[in-house]
Amino acid sequence: MPSSFRWPSAPAALLCALPLAAQAPDAALAERLYRSGERAYAAGSHKEALETWTQLLQTAPRSAEAPQALLRLARHQVEVAKKPEAALPYLDRLKAEYIQAPEAADGLLLRGILLAREARRPADLKDAMAEFNRVLDLFPDAAVIPDARFQLGRAWRDQGQWGRALQQFVEAFRLRPDAPIAPQAMLQAAEVLDLMNDLPGCLRMLQRLRTHAPQSPEAEEAGWRLALRVKHRLQRPPLRNEGPWPSGRAKWLKTPTLLATTPGGDLLVYQNELDRASRLRNGELVPAGPTAAGARALVASPSDAVWLLSKGGVVREDSPAPQALGTLSAISGAAVDCWGTLWVADAKTSALSLFAADGTSRTVASPTLNALAPLPSGGMAVASDADRKLLFLDAEGQPAVVVPYGKDLPAAFRTVAALASDGAGQVAALVDGGDFGEGVVIFGPDGAVLRQATFKALGVTGRITSLALDRTGGVILCDRRNDLLLRLN
Repeated sequence: MPSSFRWPSAPAALLCALPLAAQAPDAALAERLYRSGERAYAAGSHKEALETWTQLLQTAPRSAEAPQALLRLARHQVEVAKKPEAALPYLDRLKAEYIQAPEAADGLLLRGILLAREARRPADLKDAMAEFNRVLDLFPDAAVIPDARFQLGRAWRDQGQWGRALQQFVEAFRLRPDAPIAPQAMLQAAEVLDLMNDLPGCLRMLQRLRTHAPQSPEAEEAGWRLALRVKHRLQRPPLRNEGPWPSGRAKWLKTPTLLATTPGGDLLVYQNELDRASRLRNGELVPAGPTAAGARALVASPSDAVWLLSKGGVVREDSPAPQALGTLSAISGAAVDCWGTLWVADAKTSALSLFAADGTSRTVASPTLNALAPLPSGGMAVASDADRKLLFLDAEGQPAVVVPYGKDLPAAFRTVAALASDGAGQVAALVDGGDFGEGVVIFGPDGAVLRQATFKALGVTGRITSLALDRTGGVILCDRRNDLLLRLN
């Protein structure tokens, strides 16, 4: 080769770029992989879609489609596979590696929701709230801002911070009234106003919801809550006996002893002779839940599952194995709060026993109790015949309102046989003894007597062992002696 020959020189910048170009992800391939996964998922081929998106993450982790793939993988685990714990690794990676991507807002929101679901008491919500706040701080223009405010409002509500909760709920629908979450935010705002003892504000908000989104499920929910509050707290008509209920049915049950209502509004009836509960829906009685001989308490979980408590422990419709209750042997009342925690009172124990959904348990100091009913605030209404007081407990089991037996009544009663509550905050007590005698007293969330009547005045005879409140303001009574139900209205 002649000594004068030289290879053509290339620009230094181009030579430096060659290794990077060889290693750069193929943007077009990443997009094709993502769209291929979308096609498969839409066709119901979930396995193919998940494998395709996983391949995308392996071959093009720095592509614009990578955070989208992570979000789709996480949502599949939550919405389809029903394995929320399997979604967290994807969401953790989305948060750690793609915090600047638009999809990070949705990922942070979903991660916060999953963490909130794992909470078993108000103090466990801090990590979830941190994620909702990150959405607000980092993505102020994101479409999920109303959802983040709604979730943050729920967390503040569950911690008893009514003012902060109301602020978030109002902001959720004020800035974007057309957001899908707006009707739910308005409904929750109304309920918080009631917790703040602002009944007029609560009623106005419920009516505003019905006007704003008349076809929504929340508007239907607002309708009965509005009517119920007006009836019990404003109109307060005298209770009257409508007789056997459903109308015309006499001697149709097998020794009914316990009643409860589900979150969906169905009535549950435990029939002692059958050792099981039944669900009354649209006039039809259908067996529901497990069997348990001699059940002492009947409750419905937040997921609408039936639970029975007896000396043998708790048997649950949504769990294959019974749960022991330790040394508790004289169960006098039980209820499930909005966290899924079971509160149990024992006639021989001066404490409440709380059994969380994750299997842990703890006790809360209290007088000996003989009846419980859940409250919308996350706490409990409890009755103590020993102290002759009705107590409204907060979510931590501390008394928020104390009502002496007989307060605001023409005469005092001596015992409370059963308590019942509704979703709007009213509490009904089945009472007996003293000069008042046997009857029913309905209390408001502040402990004020709203309506009351003795069974003698109503012409009710029989052995009434339990009661329930329905969504129209009626009181359902369980008559063990005559094997039927009665309704007061």
